[in-house]
Amino acid sequence: MTDPAALPNFPPPPDEHPLRGRVLDALIDMQLGPNIDDDGDVAFTVNEQSLFVRCLEADVTLMRVFGQWQIAAPVPDDELVQLRACNDVNLAMNLVRTGLANGTLVGAVDHLVLPNDDVSGLLGVSIQVVLTAVQLWHQRVLGIDPTNPDGRPDPGAPPTPNPEGA
Repeated sequence: MTDPAALPNFPPPPDEHPLRGRVLDALIDMQLGPNIDDDGDVAFTVNEQSLFVRCLEADVTLMRVFGQWQIAAPVPDDELVQLRACNDVNLAMNLVRTGLANGTLVGAVDHLVLPNDDVSGLLGVSIQVVLTAVQLWHQRVLGIDPTNPDGRPDPGAPPTPNPEGA
């Protein structure tokens, strides 16, 4: 006999949360093993990174693809340097937003989704854009020139403070 607690997490009926069902189907097709978390978001892992999709279904249907990363060394503790890197990313990439919340970097992409929109295509682009934005943020905050393969500092990057004060 099987344990009832071991049953898989089934998606909601199609009429209950239609966008979330479409998101689950698309992520399953992409072989990303999605689950619905306690907040009702669709959680999945890609390239060893945890990402989420929040589906807001009301007068308009909104799909937010986002991730959250705890900020730690070697990132400088200077919040102004971190915020400047967020600003650089937000200005360089129109589709994605980055921000800081309680020592956490957040990257998000929002889409208004119509009933016939290609959710799989939107997810594919959004996942890559969020991951690229986070990589660019780290390069900017550490002063690394993304066009320079040997990792030399970008002369236009904000100065990185020296923790020893020297």
